[in-house]
Amino acid sequence: MLIQKEMRQLADPVIAEHSLRFFKTGKGEYGHGDKFIGIRMPVIRKLAKKYTDLNIVDVKKLIKSKIHEERLMGLIILINKYKSAKDISKRNELYEVYIKHFKYINNWDLVDVTCPHIIGPHLMDKSRKVLYVWAKSDHLWTKRIAIITNWWFIRNGDLSDVFKISKILLNDEHDLIHKAVGWMLREAGKKDRKAMEVFLKKHYKNMPRTMLRYAIERLPESKRQRYLKGTI
Repeated sequence: MLIQKEMRQLADPVIAEHSLRFFKTGKGEYGHGDKFIGIRMPVIRKLAKKYTDLNIVDVKKLIKSKIHEERLMGLIILINKYKSAKDISKRNELYEVYIKHFKYINNWDLVDVTCPHIIGPHLMDKSRKVLYVWAKSDHLWTKRIAIITNWWFIRNGDLSDVFKISKILLNDEHDLIHKAVGWMLREAGKKDRKAMEVFLKKHYKNMPRTMLRYAIERLPESKRQRYLKGTI
């Protein structure tokens, strides 16, 4: 594909080497075996705009690529298509393409950069039961999608699911889920600090330390310390 040729021309082996370490691709790490060619996010976004009209067959090929940046490119193009789609049936189709390719959305940047911008708007006025199914999955990235999708809802003033899904994930063992839940709780607190603290006061003594630290990051230092010391 022409887009792949352009990406190879933009590739930087120094960036690729850094990405291998940054995205934990070593044996036993969460990104084990992933491959990078070395393209920064702003460059990918710029090129994705150029190829918004890429046919869906080729978009799927990108999403299934062994190359991390190509998967990211395919997902961002899919989002751009979703944003520009006027027809409801077309949006439904693009949403289905996204959720049927969870297998390939397999690192935190692929999740965080994409799921709020396609699952979020799609479920804004629909049932969100599927998020609870995903939150109970055995698959790390599917669980992260379930919680990070809430970023869209939170930004639009809707906190109806973030605390419920956070509760499901409270006892998850993975650090990347701890960080994701803490992050979404912090974002919820920006909209409704009282609601966030009601949740925290009930669960903070039992939640993972990383999750708590992320959640309370924006609170006054004196209150942060009380949470950390368990004296709230």
